Amino acid sequence: MPLIRFRDVEKTFRKGRVSYSAVRDFSLDIEEGEFFCLLGPSGCGKTTILDLLAGFERPTLGAIEVDGMVVTGPGNDRAVVFQGDDSLYGWLTASENVEFGLRLRGVSASQRRALAVQYLELVGLRNQDGKRPHELSGGMKQRIQIARILINEPRVLLMDEPFGALDAQTRRVLQNELLNIWNKTGKTVLFITHDIDEAIRLGSRVGIMEAGPGSRLKTVVSIDPGAKQGRTSVDYLKHYELIQGHIEEEVNKALLRETGE
Repeated sequence: MPLIRFRDVEKTFRKGRVSYSAVRDFSLDIEEGEFFCLLGPSGCGKTTILDLLAGFERPTLGAIEVDGMVVTGPGNDRAVVFQGDDSLYGWLTASENVEFGLRLRGVSASQRRALAVQYLELVGLRNQDGKRPHELSGGMKQRIQIARILINEPRVLLMDEPFGALDAQTRRVLQNELLNIWNKTGKTVLFITHDIDEAIRLGSRVGIMEAGPGSRLKTVVSIDPGAKQGRTSVDYLKHYELIQGHIEEEVNKALLRETGE
């Protein structure tokens, strides 16, 4: 049985008499330990899907299940890494930010400290534990976010374009770090991105969304191991061309809708 299951999910937002269907008839199964990337054109509802799984929003129709239990709100089994770094507390050190969830749960100071060192080391920041956010680079702040989530042992990591605001070199480094963390922890990951290269590098499968509004899952592409060898590999180029073709088709549909043609 899949760990995560979306069953005919629809989400409609209403404001007064106006309604907008973000996603419709969305169905998807994600296995435990899988790194699933969700990709699609702007406005296709990728973040809506993540918010629904996180429990930040409730579906209008359909159901979302984690380990057979219907999602009715946020839970400790799911944790979100956002694109921005403003979720860190500026008055706390790196270690104190990572420890924060444990502190709220009443874990002793000595145990919190030991675990924070362990998870900062996991994300490559052990020697940065005493610094505050303003003393750290954007990439370091994102690593702290990841460590702060991992220390609470969620089953599922939900990542909404977490590297989108970073420069290309830092982004590539953090992609490699994330893959190392995933390999070490075996967490289930739903990763939202608009970058085809990122999806191929990270994902074991890539889901491609239709153009919105009322978007649904168009297709799912399984990524061959050979595609991870780099942009010059035959498998990489094959996957890139296939995914790009699907995205271009959906972007063209969206443009036609806007022009009324």
